[in-house]
Amino acid sequence: MKYDFKEIEPKWQKYWDEHESFKAETGSSKPKFYALVEFPYPSGAGMHVGHIKAYSGLEVVSRKRRLEGYNVLFPIGFDAYGLPTENTAIKTGVHPRVVTDRNIHKFTSQLRKVGFSFDWSRVVDTTDEGYYKWTQWIFLKMFENGLVFRDRTLVNYCPSCKVVLSNEDSQGGKCDVCHSDIIQKEKEVWYLRITQYADKLLEGLEKVDFLPNIKLQQENWIGKSTGAFVEFTIKENGEKLKIYTTRPDTLYGVTFMVMAPEHPLIEKYRGSIKNIAELDAYKDECAKKSEFERTQLVKDKTGVKIDGFTAINPVNDTEIPIYVSDYVMMGYGTGAIMAVPAHDTRDYEFANKFGIPIIEVIKGGDISKEAYTGDGEMVNSGELNGITNKKDAIAKVLTVLEKKGVGEAGVQYKMKDWAFNRQRYWGEPIPIVHCPKCGMVAVPYEELPLKLPPVENFQPGSDGESPLAKIDSFVNCKCPKCGGDAKRETDTMPQWAGSSWYFLRYCDPKNDTALASQEALKYWLPVDWYNGGMEHVTRHLIYSRFWHRFLYDIGAVPVDEPYAKRTAQGLILGPDGVKMSKSRGNVVDPNDVVDEYGADVLRVYVLFMGDYEQAAPWSESSLKGCKRFLERIWALQDIMTDDEQYSKELSAAFHRTIKKVSSDIEQLKFNTAIAAMMTLLNQISDKGSITKGEMKSLLTMLNPFAPHITEEMYHTLFGGILSEQSWVTYDEALCVEDTIEIVVQINGKVRAKMNIAADADQDTMITAALENETVKPLLEGKTIIKKIAVPKKLVNIVVK
Repeated sequence: MKYDFKEIEPKWQKYWDEHESFKAETGSSKPKFYALVEFPYPSGAGMHVGHIKAYSGLEVVSRKRRLEGYNVLFPIGFDAYGLPTENTAIKTGVHPRVVTDRNIHKFTSQLRKVGFSFDWSRVVDTTDEGYYKWTQWIFLKMFENGLVFRDRTLVNYCPSCKVVLSNEDSQGGKCDVCHSDIIQKEKEVWYLRITQYADKLLEGLEKVDFLPNIKLQQENWIGKSTGAFVEFTIKENGEKLKIYTTRPDTLYGVTFMVMAPEHPLIEKYRGSIKNIAELDAYKDECAKKSEFERTQLVKDKTGVKIDGFTAINPVNDTEIPIYVSDYVMMGYGTGAIMAVPAHDTRDYEFANKFGIPIIEVIKGGDISKEAYTGDGEMVNSGELNGITNKKDAIAKVLTVLEKKGVGEAGVQYKMKDWAFNRQRYWGEPIPIVHCPKCGMVAVPYEELPLKLPPVENFQPGSDGESPLAKIDSFVNCKCPKCGGDAKRETDTMPQWAGSSWYFLRYCDPKNDTALASQEALKYWLPVDWYNGGMEHVTRHLIYSRFWHRFLYDIGAVPVDEPYAKRTAQGLILGPDGVKMSKSRGNVVDPNDVVDEYGADVLRVYVLFMGDYEQAAPWSESSLKGCKRFLERIWALQDIMTDDEQYSKELSAAFHRTIKKVSSDIEQLKFNTAIAAMMTLLNQISDKGSITKGEMKSLLTMLNPFAPHITEEMYHTLFGGILSEQSWVTYDEALCVEDTIEIVVQINGKVRAKMNIAADADQDTMITAALENETVKPLLEGKTIIKKIAVPKKLVNIVVK
């Protein structure tokens, strides 16, 4: 009988659904396992095969855990706020709510069609009022605790999307949504003080099991550095120009300083700066550039010397010029830097362009040719002269600075506070009221959620103003504090808001009195295993760890780190070996694969195609190979015997395969687990039969990968429900074969192969080799010089 996946797969999906086979139970006496995948953004294009691979890893682990007796929480939801949906609504005139619901319906049907074992009773949608009530609640708690502030500053602005973007959303100077070039624009911005949690986020990395590369990327993004804050005096007005440097040992080599074109001291003393018009023009040019363009290392150095500012080097009282240049930003450090051209490449290029002196303070290079950035003996450095290592030189200069009262040791972070607002409609309203008398006032908790009002025009204003600003009934309100006339905040939260705590809501998704009950949080947290894309480890992963640690600090959650373990999957590339994209026409739709081959073939293939953590190209021929593999599994029903035990011939093979598959699943080595089962299938075929006991074990091993075909076969052959059975076990002692095959060499050339007892000693191996029917005639008339035996591998007979 042929395997009819079109009939069998919907049959079992319906069974699992009706029997709530994968429903997690809070408070169960079973050991708990919380597996988390990154919930999808429901785009109009629907899912692609990359989503299938992303979810299949922990799908296999979750199904195995249930068979091992765990109470498994494996949830799914939708991260549904954001610009793409709103842009679609603007283009089509269809409300974002309608677009979102339609897309969620499409994604849900695709996920169900593949047979994922999600707990569908816990689905969350970040755009649901019952969900974003708690997103707003967390925001207000942060506001209460001083972690929310507003500031007028230069921001990354996308002229196409008409929206402010954080650094994380505009990497490479491009908008993360539409990929247009970013410009700098001065705007009033909401910020979350994530920098206050920098050390806690770094410390937390020591407690978790994250891939080394994930930890490293988080550490680099936070970018903690140790150095010194040093004050230079501006000769003309006595102002202190504070800088931060990681190399205070090079202070004697400072020959110029650079300020950000937007530095407030320039505006303060513009009347005494002779070339202020030139500085203003340069500042205007800088405003047209993105932060990425301004801070690129490989670019032409531009700048203007300030005629009216001269700095005094605090360690040697030398007068040095001050420039403005685009590569210094007000948002980084102090908005000013000291420049040591002899030992910094960018400073060296700048000094050469503007004819600034270059003074060597570390021996070891040739500064007439290039900057020397290595270590060496300190020279031209006063009390530091003769010191030969950086650590001692820094310690010495810090004592000099502190003695003079012009500097001290300090710490800086590369990570900036999180720009937390969007001037768009489709996002969580920020629950703040602006009162002319009381200032910024929080919307009372009992009035949450502050609902997104229905609108017909989603177009943002030409200056990036939110569409909500056009709705008088929403904007005009009463101050919750004094009762006077006030105006609501009209910006909305960024898409990252809802995804920063969704894993908590899965624990108790229908709770309307708390984001989740303490009972549920204590039972399920932390997430035992979180898998997702590498592209999210410096944004979503940092943001969600920050929110969670804050909630822990205020007693809202019981653990300080949300994720015990984090892994990542590689991309599925197009058949052409290039990243899938609609423009290239190389996108593979999972629906097409399921329709033609069935869900189990797709599931097995996305895990068999290569190392799970690496990128791999789609291959139609390999897909067909997986189809043949499952067809051969189905055909085993025709050669099954009534024996309940393992056969003598295959016992060791089964124990070894169970051991390997069990281990490989835990290490995300799904491709080699499947390969081991394919090898076992070949051994069964060679033998010509399979016992009942062997069939049960094989179907159980394969079940997490191909649940539909294995459920059907198990139910047909044995009458039970496979997903309700137990995981297979192995005996280490029985993993060893009684006999093994070794080779016999004569003078290093293989002349025969023979089976021998696996535990045979060297003498037994040599005796058997000399008695071998193939070897015997080849030794006639020869003198044996030497006999070498390598246990379990070979015998080599040296003759002449």
